[in-house]
Amino acid sequence: MDKIINVAVVAHVDAGKSTLVDALLRQNGVFNEHDELIDQVMDSDNIERERGITIYSKNCAIKYKDYKINIVDTPGHADFSSEVERIIRTVDTVILIVDSAEGVMPQTRFVLSKALEQNLKPILFINKIDKKDARPVEVIDEVFDLFVELNATDEQLDFTTLYGIARDGIASLDKDDLSNNNIAPLLDTIINQVKPYEGNENDDLQLQVSTLAYDEYIGRLGIGRITKGKIKSGELVTLVDNSGKESSFKVSKLFVNEGLNRVEKQEAYYGDIVTVAGCSTISIGDTICEHGKPNPLPPIHIEEPTLSMNFLVNNGPFVGRSGKFLTTRHIKERLDKELETNVGLKVEELPSSDGYKVSGRGELHLSILLENMRREGYELCVSKPQVLIKEIDGKKMEPYEKVLINVPSDYASTVISDIQERKGILMGMTTTEDGYNHLEFSAPTRGLIGYRSSFITNTRGEGIMVRSFDEYKDYAGEMTTRKNGVLVSMEQGKTLGFSLFNLQERGQLIVGPATDVYVGMIVGIHNRDNDLDVNPCKNKQLTNTRASGSDDAIALVPYKTFSLEEALEFIADDEYVEVTPDDIRLRKAILDPSERIRANRNK
Repeated sequence: MDKIINVAVVAHVDAGKSTLVDALLRQNGVFNEHDELIDQVMDSDNIERERGITIYSKNCAIKYKDYKINIVDTPGHADFSSEVERIIRTVDTVILIVDSAEGVMPQTRFVLSKALEQNLKPILFINKIDKKDARPVEVIDEVFDLFVELNATDEQLDFTTLYGIARDGIASLDKDDLSNNNIAPLLDTIINQVKPYEGNENDDLQLQVSTLAYDEYIGRLGIGRITKGKIKSGELVTLVDNSGKESSFKVSKLFVNEGLNRVEKQEAYYGDIVTVAGCSTISIGDTICEHGKPNPLPPIHIEEPTLSMNFLVNNGPFVGRSGKFLTTRHIKERLDKELETNVGLKVEELPSSDGYKVSGRGELHLSILLENMRREGYELCVSKPQVLIKEIDGKKMEPYEKVLINVPSDYASTVISDIQERKGILMGMTTTEDGYNHLEFSAPTRGLIGYRSSFITNTRGEGIMVRSFDEYKDYAGEMTTRKNGVLVSMEQGKTLGFSLFNLQERGQLIVGPATDVYVGMIVGIHNRDNDLDVNPCKNKQLTNTRASGSDDAIALVPYKTFSLEEALEFIADDEYVEVTPDDIRLRKAILDPSERIRANRNK
């Protein structure tokens, strides 16, 4: 039996988690000489690779000396924080990565607090030490202050600090000496600081599920650490769910991690992280026990959703042009499949329409699902994101976020004014030596929906904004987040340069020439606060009369294109985003102009 240590790599977005895992894998014989080396190899999902972020936590394992070290690469984005919380329960220590220049960020606080709650002693890794603006001494002070603020014990405060460049696979205990060119000092620190998991193979089995996966051939998979005893493929076990209900199932397949691969085994022992197949109803927090000897661990609390959208059948004129899956049944089957592994999601049928209310942890959480669906051939309409209001102790409450902003001093007053308009409160402000202001706000999620594009415009792209869920607070009252109306097509056909040229003075266009449009489709952003019906398909009237300059070439201003997230942030309550495999269109919920007028009159 191996001596087993389980390690989670945790940090804020872009601090270098996946890059550090790359270095650990490459320097410990996971790849052969002829293997193609891919950066961020753990980010295997297409969307993860495109966006450069980790969305799903993943396991791998390396052998170092006579130890097996299971490594868990975790998401850094706040929308997936509940996944990090569960993973930390299954490990013996965490490597906390902090950028040598950025220092402590909101998600750093969250992941560290969860590690300290589990009585783990983190190892601090100051990454990107080669940056020109690196300030390792100040960053360590910031981290130490954070430990104190989070009520760390004396033992936890005595954390080991390493410095390095994860991209180059370098770690060192001395920030001024990076000459060793390998990651070994980090691995030595892990095995010196952390005892291998202790137990007895004759104990009764106890294994709590912390993550779910799905396989088309063998169904739903439960992933977790064996806290007691051993588990065998083919044996009958007792499952105790979060509510205490007991059932039995036979372990049909058993897997452990070796390198990047999931390898089938006949048995596995205490301390190891395993994947178990055989139960179609297994869920997060369920405990697998020795048959007839239930001994459940405390249930795992799943974070409640804070945001919802309506996923509706596309009823537009262009339906079916590029999508294969169009009906309510198709959407329902896909959402049911997502619920197999995405436990942070909730799906409810809408009583009055062909669609479903889908709730999740944030805009990114839900937009990743939509992006996957459109790539798989689904076509649907999506409503504006709505925050989930709760009633707590008889008071109306809504979700608030902690917002950290770094912005040039010239734009600070504009940013403060914008966020205060959206009911945000400035909690703190500091000025750095390089002329940047560091602002900290507490703001309702409702007010921040749609703010990112305004923020980029108002800071000329020089500002950095980081958001993370904070808590539910008192309802902030009514607010207006979008100040502009839209230009809505009142004709169906192809847009023409002549008509678009004349519409430019009315606002910013979001379609180009020769684009198929239909009645009710949004073609631009109006300069004023009202909606305007326009004809983007009107051609120039041809006559025999000619005048000087009348046939000059027209010059169109480049039109704005929306990503899926930007489109979801932009739309108003009476608008939809039409999501298809080929296009993302913005449209009015009611396409017919006269019906829209009647509906607005009746409000």
